[in-house]
Amino acid sequence: MNFNNQYRPSGFGYLPPVTKNIIIINVVMFLLTQALKYTQGIDLTTYLGLHYYQASNFRPHQFVTYLFMHGSLAHIFFNMFAVYIFGQVLEQVWGPKRYLIFYLLTGFGAALTQYVVIHFEIAHVITLVDKEILNPLLSSADRNSLYEQKDEFLNRQVIVGASGSLFGLLGAFGVLFPNRYLYLYFLFPVKTKWFVIFYGAMELIYGITADSGDNVAHFAHIGGLVIGIIIVLFWRKTSSNFY
Repeated sequence: MNFNNQYRPSGFGYLPPVTKNIIIINVVMFLLTQALKYTQGIDLTTYLGLHYYQASNFRPHQFVTYLFMHGSLAHIFFNMFAVYIFGQVLEQVWGPKRYLIFYLLTGFGAALTQYVVIHFEIAHVITLVDKEILNPLLSSADRNSLYEQKDEFLNRQVIVGASGSLFGLLGAFGVLFPNRYLYLYFLFPVKTKWFVIFYGAMELIYGITADSGDNVAHFAHIGGLVIGIIIVLFWRKTSSNFY
């Protein structure tokens, strides 16, 4: 994506401070994660990725740290490219403090949305396991084995990546600059408002039709997008000096 002559992204050295530091922290965390994984056998995702609240690996700080963890080079590249494109504009509009608050709030909203989806996806599995655990005929060893299997299953429900916040940025950009053109694949001009509607609809379709092998948190994207739009509309309504 690229913008028309109304706006051209600045070079990295001229990025506003929060946007620049978000990109730097994400890149450093990605490199550190890969280095520790392949040299020490340590997976930082276990400690910093957002786990389901009933899992043994869950910690409250993960609601923030998961935003700075990514699973692959493509994952972090496209997320940080979006931060570079949209983040610097919104930080210049709002200032660093409000921009950072927005980034974190949309990430938190995205996580809660995905939590709800995960709950409904795994509730029947957990119910079946709990019924087996309560079976009075089970030996202590079998019961402990079921507890371990349940915890292992819950610990696999991990959320990583800044995508929820990025969809929040996209939603905010669409509200503030609805008629600005984005160039898809650097060729096809599309107004931001139509791009946001199309992208949001596609994420909803992907989320509903996703199979078990799809590891993309589509509903986290939708949650970030919706929360972002709500926050911008609220700020615009309640703040006389929004700009």
